[in-house]
This record gives sequence, C-alpha cells and structure tokens, in this order.
Amino acid sequence: MSSAFTTTVLQITTGSTETVTDLTQDCEQFLARAASGRDGLLNIFVPHATAGIAVLETGAGSDDDLLATLHTLLPADSRWQHRHGTPGHGRDHVVPALVPPHATLPVIAGSLELGTWQSVCLVDTNMAKDNRQVRLSFLG
Repeated sequence: MSSAFTTTVLQITTGSTETVTDLTQDCEQFLARAASGRDGLLNIFVPHATAGIAVLETGAGSDDDLLATLHTLLPADSRWQHRHGTPGHGRDHVVPALVPPHATLPVIAGSLELGTWQSVCLVDTNMAKDNRQVRLSFLG
C-alpha cells in the first residue's frame, strides 16, 4: 500500500447492552501516527450487519436519545422477518440503514476536523454480540 493510505482495526467490546461508544480519542490517536500532520480523509467502517457509525454529541444525553429513538422506530419485538437470535433481533439488522456502517471525515493538519460538540461513535444495538471491529483508514 502507498504511504498515503494507512489502516488499522480497533477491537471494541460493547458489552451486553445497547450502546453508543465514543471512538473519537481512538481516531485521534490513529491520526497522530498515520497522518503525520497531513491533510486527508479518515474513513471509519464497522464490518458488521448490526452496527453503525454516527457523528453526534455525547455526554449530554444525545447518545441515550439516539438509542431511545432507535428503540421507538425499531421495537425489539416479533414483527421482523429476520428472526434468528434473540427476540426482536431482526431490528438490529435494520439499524445500519438508519445509522450507516461508515463515515468519512476531513483531516486537517493531521487532526480530525469535528465541530465543537461532535464525536465519532459506534452504535451497537445487538446485545448478543459484544465484540466489534472498527476499521480506521487514513488517505492523505
């Protein structure tokens, strides 16, 4: 691979509850090594059928609001055609249509260019799978 492209995989343990996990510090640490002060793009990708990547405020309740909204829009009940796993697991497979499994963000002078209250987060509603991989890739 070209030195303009660098990638790594994070191993994230989300536990046995629905969760929004802040990855911003992990992204910044990766960029400190990979970007070397350059401008470019950071792609964050979760290769799972039941998780997504969101850019949102955390710590002030927005992360909990997101999970509550997903629960309202996608109730964990028996309505889903996809029925293997825990009851209502089919909803977890619809989550990536609303919270996509990727985000591409600008990197300026080696730092992630986020708004004041924005964080990069892994959104995981699948309580049966507690280990996730997240691929970070810098192109610059």
